[in-house]
Amino acid sequence: MNPITRRRLRAFRANRRAFWSLWIFLFVFLASLGAELVANDRPLLVWYDGGLYAPVLKKYPETAFGGDFETEAVYRDAYVQELIDAKGWMLWPPIRYSYKTINYGLPVPAPAPPSAENWLGTDDQGRDVLARIIYGVRLSVLFGLTLTLGSSVVGVVVGAFQGYYGGLTDLAGQRFMEIWSGMPGLFILIILASMVEPGFWWLLAVTMLFSWMSLVDVVRAEFLRGRNLEYVRAARALGLPDRTIMFRHILPNAMIATVTFLPFIVSGSITTLTSLDFLGFGLPPGSPSLGELLAQGKNNLQAPWLGLSAFAVLGVILSLLVFIGEGVRDAFDPRHNA
Repeated sequence: MNPITRRRLRAFRANRRAFWSLWIFLFVFLASLGAELVANDRPLLVWYDGGLYAPVLKKYPETAFGGDFETEAVYRDAYVQELIDAKGWMLWPPIRYSYKTINYGLPVPAPAPPSAENWLGTDDQGRDVLARIIYGVRLSVLFGLTLTLGSSVVGVVVGAFQGYYGGLTDLAGQRFMEIWSGMPGLFILIILASMVEPGFWWLLAVTMLFSWMSLVDVVRAEFLRGRNLEYVRAARALGLPDRTIMFRHILPNAMIATVTFLPFIVSGSITTLTSLDFLGFGLPPGSPSLGELLAQGKNNLQAPWLGLSAFAVLGVILSLLVFIGEGVRDAFDPRHNA
């Protein structure tokens, strides 16, 4: 690790707000990756008649526990629980609901308020709000990270070619971006959603068509400045190919400005998915979505826990990403370090 990198890490750790925001975000994200171990309508482990079963990993028929049906056992059913308790035990996750599990034993009509059974209440279909939030956070963050990675790769490559070659290449690229950025992205998504049922990868691909331009200007400016530096001219004079000069000599310097934008791009990607789900043009119905939960809060004003829960989770996640981005920006800024 070179001295410059060590200095940047020290500067980032010195920013306590950004440093702790990074750890909190990592904890939330890693916890959401194991959502099945935290919120599930199937037990983690079952000990029955001398045998150990893992329903969270594998489906077992009801007959495996002395039942009558060959279909998968419904572990929340009182009959199945009695069969297992008679010859063993079950280890449940902290939340005994998945994102699509409906609580048919609600004492009041759905949406039900928070209770000891449903810690954040249920939505208008009787599904546990906390379970849907945990799965929704995982889906939103994965969507944001994937979209950021894909759009960053495309944006860096396009900006590198425009800035390095300049001239007609740069002129044509800038005119294309001006035309493409003027396209009504939301209307195109609405039109496509009416033709094809949107899914995670389909929505990711369509969104990436308009999100790759966020880093082009930054990378282009760095390459326009870097292509005239002395070491680049020397490399060109030695006969190095353009690809080697671009991605080995200029790109590392251009990535300094690019990295500082990544947390903000992730937060913007999460906001994009949430907005589309809120408007009803995002993920398929039934998917664990924070935007869909916000829409339920708007449609059920008598159940304030719906909107408040989704708003609080989104506010915390986006705030953490902004704090991380500010810390990375200050750590890479030599004037701030000085």
